[in-house]
Amino acid sequence: MSYLSRLFRTIGLAVSVLALAGTAQAQSAATLTKVRYEEVVRSILYTPMYVALSQGYFKEAGLDVGLKTSQGTDKGMAALLSGSADIVLIGPEASIYVANSESPTKPRIFSGLTATDGFLLMARTKPAKFEWSDLKGKSVLSFRPGSNPDVFLETAMRKHGLDPKKDLKLVNNIGPAARAGAWMAGQADYGIFLEPEAGMLEKNGQGFVVAAVGREVGPVDYTVFTATSDFLKKNPAVAQAWTNVILRAQKHVATAPAADLAKALAEFFPGMTQPELVAAIERYRGIGLWKTSTTVEQQAIETLQDMLIASGVLDRAKRVKYEQVVANEFSSKAR
Repeated sequence: MSYLSRLFRTIGLAVSVLALAGTAQAQSAATLTKVRYEEVVRSILYTPMYVALSQGYFKEAGLDVGLKTSQGTDKGMAALLSGSADIVLIGPEASIYVANSESPTKPRIFSGLTATDGFLLMARTKPAKFEWSDLKGKSVLSFRPGSNPDVFLETAMRKHGLDPKKDLKLVNNIGPAARAGAWMAGQADYGIFLEPEAGMLEKNGQGFVVAAVGREVGPVDYTVFTATSDFLKKNPAVAQAWTNVILRAQKHVATAPAADLAKALAEFFPGMTQPELVAAIERYRGIGLWKTSTTVEQQAIETLQDMLIASGVLDRAKRVKYEQVVANEFSSKAR
C-alpha cells in the first residue's frame, strides 16, 4: 500500500471515529431531561447550586438544567404556578401562603439548600460597636412585607427588644433589583443585603456590615427547592436525581477550600475577582449558612410559622401541617 493510500485510509478512519463520537454526544444530549429552573435572586447564598451547575453534577445525573433569575420569591412562585418553571428556589413561606389560598395548584418543598438567612445588616458609617438598639428611630431598607428577608429581620429585631412596627421605619416597597441603587442614592439609614452586594458596597465605602440576620435568628430553613405536587407525581425520578445532586454539592461545599469554590462560582459572578469571591464564601461559612442535608425538618416549618404569625402575616388559625407543604420522601432516599 502506497504512502498516500495509507494516509487517506488513516484520515478516513479518523473521520469515522469523529463522526461516531459526535453521534454519541448528540445521543447523550438527547437523553438528558430538560428542567426549567428559576432562582429567586443571584447570590453567593446559593453556592451549592452553582457548584452543581458548573461542575456538571446535573448532567451526570441525566438533567439538562436551564437557569433563570426571578428577582423575588413572589415572582418565582408565580412562574411555578403558571407552569413557566418546573423547579424554583424560593423561601418556604411562599408555599405556606399558597397552601392557604384558593389556588388549585399546590407547591411542595422537596429539598432544602440554606440553613438560615444570608442577609447582612449594613450601616452607612462604621460604628465603634454596633447595638441593635441603634436602629431605634431609624429607617431600615428591607424587603416586601411577608417575605422571608423581612420576616427574619423582624424576628432578629424582636429578639433584641425592638418593635419593628413602632420603634423604627421599615422601607419595604423597593424591588430586589433596585435596592442597591436606592441605597447608594441615600435611601434609609440601615439596610440588609446579600453577598455579593454587601461586599461590593463595603469595598466602595458605601456601607459597613454590622450584623448577620441568620446568626441572630438561628437555624431555620431559608431557601428551598419547590415544585408543584403534579410535577413531583409525574416526575419522581427528576426530583430524586435533583435531590441527590444537591446533597452531593452540599457535601462538597462543606469541605472544599474557599479558593476552589470561588473558581466554580466565577462564571455566575463575572464582575467579581477571585479574592472577592473567596471573602464572600468565607463570610457565609462563618454564619453556618449552608445545609449539609437536603431534609427540611418539621421543626423548621413550625418555627417559620411562629415567625410569620409574630410578624402579622399569617393568621394563627391558618397554620398548615408539615405534610401539606413538604414532600420529604426524596430527601429520605438521597444518596
